[in-house]
Amino acid sequence: MSLKGRNAIVTGAGSGLGQATARRLASDGAAVAVWDINEAGAQRTASDIVAAGGRAIASRVDVSERTQIEAAVKRAHAELGPVTILVNNAGITGFVPFLEITEEAWDRMITVNLKSMFLVTRAVLPDMLAAGWGRIINISSSSAQTGATRMVHYASSKGGVIAFTKSLAAEFAAHGITANNVPPGFVDTPMLRASDSLVPGGSIEKTAAASPMKRPGRPEDIAAACAFLASEDAGYITGHTLSVNGGRYSS
Repeated sequence: MSLKGRNAIVTGAGSGLGQATARRLASDGAAVAVWDINEAGAQRTASDIVAAGGRAIASRVDVSERTQIEAAVKRAHAELGPVTILVNNAGITGFVPFLEITEEAWDRMITVNLKSMFLVTRAVLPDMLAAGWGRIINISSSSAQTGATRMVHYASSKGGVIAFTKSLAAEFAAHGITANNVPPGFVDTPMLRASDSLVPGGSIEKTAAASPMKRPGRPEDIAAACAFLASEDAGYITGHTLSVNGGRYSS
């Protein structure tokens, strides 16, 4: 699945799913703009790509801030060229009983997990329209498919991502642009490890043991799905929810 000659942006690529996805797209031939609010993490990912023979640049970007997004897109244009692959991965999580979710926490979750995708996609779409080709891949969550206790704000934001993706797909399909989303299941990432004691099963290991595949997902599992959706092979797939969850949820 060659992506040679394509330029990509991957948000939240300083660690976890985004890092694995940036590396995979680069190994398939894309030049990658690595975005993360953690500048050191973004730099590590970009350095790894370059050391492996790929092309990458790192930018510190808060995806909830429009001016930072616009500046980073401008830099990507200058150093890589037009962007026709976008992986909206950046996000936050949280385990809080519904009655303890503050209005501020709700707004922050929606802003980082959903509004950011609106801002970043809007900034990149002109490149795709000009090329008559584009791939938008949004990371949602299986929590939006099943519902999740103590995660009403998180699951709601990710449910919005699924609807956002389907609506984009319908509006831009005739322009050669696809939009799909990947809802990870239970994937072992630094963000999940930071909440280990709060996960519904009591720990990552216990939850994994109770799952159909008896293991957590790996970031590379999600990266492979993103690479497929970015490829020419997925050119007739749009508005799709590609669940990568080890059997946690099926539809």
